[in-house]
Amino acid sequence: MTSQRTRDRLITRLQEQGIDNEQVLDVIRRVPRHLFVDEALAHRAYEDTALPIGYGQTISQPYIVAQMTQLLLQDGMPNSVLEIGTGCGYQTAVLANIFPQIYSVERIEALYLLAKKRLAELELYNVQLRYTDGIEGWPNPSYRFDRIIMTAACSEIPEALVGQLNEGGIMVLPIDNGIDQTMTRITRGREGLISESLEKVVFVPLLPGLN
Repeated sequence: MTSQRTRDRLITRLQEQGIDNEQVLDVIRRVPRHLFVDEALAHRAYEDTALPIGYGQTISQPYIVAQMTQLLLQDGMPNSVLEIGTGCGYQTAVLANIFPQIYSVERIEALYLLAKKRLAELELYNVQLRYTDGIEGWPNPSYRFDRIIMTAACSEIPEALVGQLNEGGIMVLPIDNGIDQTMTRITRGREGLISESLEKVVFVPLLPGLN
């Protein structure tokens, strides 16, 4: 289940799908995904598939985690990353093994507490977690980030997130047009936002409020 051979098979599959950043591949290989799913599903942890984590949420498939992380690394290594939707903490753990400082918010208290516990057990001390509404961004509105990653689909980018993205910064998120969802890379330029549509995806919707 957690053998190196099992993890290596996953890495081979990711490479076949176009993941070519060696740092991302190495971290995906090392982060223990089985710790972030229910014990009954642990035998499926290194399949390239999304899995339920309760509360109507899922842990993203490894390809999506790798692809979004790889997109954040384009244009150089950022200092700070804001993640909207901590979930079980797996994507957070991947980010924390690559980027200097991670800020992550989660609106479901039970998941927030579980992710906080798991990340502490993995001794990932460069992560700050908050239980808050992700639509509002980081609770301190004066904070600015070089990268923002959203793990839930929205039809419009929340204004708070645009305001917290540094000039030259990159945001990666799924956009829902009412028919399907598209992975989108947003760059904040001097003249405004530049959007690049990438591939079709399926994410849970971005919801307001706390749970």
